[in-house]
Amino acid sequence: MTAANIFLNVNNVEVIYNHVILVLKGVSFNVPEGSIVSLLGGNGAGKTTTLRAVSNLLHGERGEVTKGSIELKGERVEALTPADLVRRGVVQVMEGRHCFGHLTIEENLLTGAYTRKDGKGAVNATLEKVYNYFPRLKTRRTSQAAYTSGGEQQMCAIGRALMAEPRMVLLDEPSMGLAPQIVEEVFTIVKDLNQREKVTFLLAEQNTSIALRYADFGYILENGRVVMEGSAEDLRNNEDVKEFYLGLSSSGRKSFKDVKHYRRRKRWLS
Repeated sequence: MTAANIFLNVNNVEVIYNHVILVLKGVSFNVPEGSIVSLLGGNGAGKTTTLRAVSNLLHGERGEVTKGSIELKGERVEALTPADLVRRGVVQVMEGRHCFGHLTIEENLLTGAYTRKDGKGAVNATLEKVYNYFPRLKTRRTSQAAYTSGGEQQMCAIGRALMAEPRMVLLDEPSMGLAPQIVEEVFTIVKDLNQREKVTFLLAEQNTSIALRYADFGYILENGRVVMEGSAEDLRNNEDVKEFYLGLSSSGRKSFKDVKHYRRRKRWLS
């Protein structure tokens, strides 16, 4: 992996909320251009905060990056606004989908092209491309988003991000609240977008099993720190990951909740 190939570089980042609550504690990772990288870990591990630090959405939650650096293609971006980052090709899809319920699916999608300056024809061409990836959205294009399913809303949120023609999409918990079949469909489309359109993805996901099937590389967070990293294949085959995050061990299936926390910490940090 060469420095020229690194699209996003997060180095030793610390995040504090409300001036007192330390949430991220020296988080570092790289996202190569054209890859899918997963941030993994349980609820409260720091995954969403990490995405918000990258997209500069922390201030709305009374958070701030107090140490470390975040670089896009070698440029420091901590001082940029979220709008500046969108113009540089970085778009975040928030946890919980956050579609505009009173707008139709197509109106929601078109809001994603708000920052574009290349004309209506180019925007319409992108809209058709989004419909090709998400044919279900084309069927529901005139429906109010509030009256569509959770899976359709997730597809709409990703499609809206694609309307900005991003270079990198930050996906926060794309599987949350969705049926397994829909989760599989969403991740298949993400992989397709990555391979065909060369869109880079950084996704935060609690569903370790599916994330490691579709990602190229993964970082496991626990209590605001990166405790393990590696290629998706290496993590899938790692005994600790199998036991604590995939529910599998050499003696068969094992429940993550049955494992004492101190034992996990000892093994991760040894």
